[in-house]
Amino acid sequence: MNKYAFQLAFAYMGVIIGGGFASGQEVLQFFTGYGLASIGGTLLAGFLFAFLGRQIAEMSTQLQAESHKHVLLTLFGRRAGQAMDFLLTFFLFGVGIAMLAATGSLFEQQFGLSPALGGLFMTLLTVGTLCLNVRRIINLVSAATPFLLCMVLIITAYSLFTSNANMDELLMLASEQETVAPHWALGALLYASFNIAVGFPMLAVISGRNTDRKTTTLGGIIGGVGLGVLIMLINIALLFNLNQLQGAELPTLALAARVSPVAGILMSISIICMIYSTSVGMFFAFSARFAKPETGRFRIFSIASGFIGLGLSLVGFTKLVGTVYPLLGYLGLLLIAAIGVNWYRIRGRSTQAAATQSGT
Repeated sequence: MNKYAFQLAFAYMGVIIGGGFASGQEVLQFFTGYGLASIGGTLLAGFLFAFLGRQIAEMSTQLQAESHKHVLLTLFGRRAGQAMDFLLTFFLFGVGIAMLAATGSLFEQQFGLSPALGGLFMTLLTVGTLCLNVRRIINLVSAATPFLLCMVLIITAYSLFTSNANMDELLMLASEQETVAPHWALGALLYASFNIAVGFPMLAVISGRNTDRKTTTLGGIIGGVGLGVLIMLINIALLFNLNQLQGAELPTLALAARVSPVAGILMSISIICMIYSTSVGMFFAFSARFAKPETGRFRIFSIASGFIGLGLSLVGFTKLVGTVYPLLGYLGLLLIAAIGVNWYRIRGRSTQAAATQSGT
């Protein structure tokens, strides 16, 4: 199998996963709260991630996109595309800041250290990575994903074998969970819309740097399927252990700690790695919008934006998430709609061309 396709897939997954996904809190609210119907939600989300990943990768490779702007202009046209570019670039920076704030919160909660120290640690790690060449950035962002996948497999297997509640009790507890939408399918769509807006810029840039469309589209599909599998595994683990997770801020961390103290520490490291992947992805795509990667200007812009972000991250993770993430979800819905329309048009042209050719 193509090595670059898997690197692209893991980078796509790593940017989207972030701290909320890895901690289990997002999965709990977007999927698990719907009970057994959440299985259908995970399948729908996985399909959307695979379809959207394929389309974005293919378009970016065709355009040889140097930033997400090129793809947006193709999808939305000049004026609307410029507006979307401005909004998405702004929100990229906002999500990057949220990742710095998330590290600060984790350092405070897990280690009793100052949030500013956690934010500084992630800022230095992020800007240091951005000063490397693009290939090494892709390698580093994608490296953490297999580690998380192994941890989730272990946690899921353990949680299924050690679950001590009957299904009726678990489904009752699931119905009491706070969910983001009145129906599981809408919850899955909202989850995909928010996260594709997060993953789109990085996926566009790394796909645009490769000329082999077959490789990049394969990477987009593998990454989307991988995200669906991860969501399903985390969802199953949470659903079968809801009776032991009441009030847990970091559900997957709580499950890992039940396996062993070592597993708990490894899961904490895994969550930090996922925050790191998303942070690098956001600041990379943000900087790539204003400067060509691997240039002195790009590195200076990355360092400046990183430390400005550090200052703004002191507002706090919860406040940032409550402000930035819902608005980004609406932007993601527009992006999904535009990608769907573009796919339909291309498919229609291909069908028409095939019919014309067969008639001659």
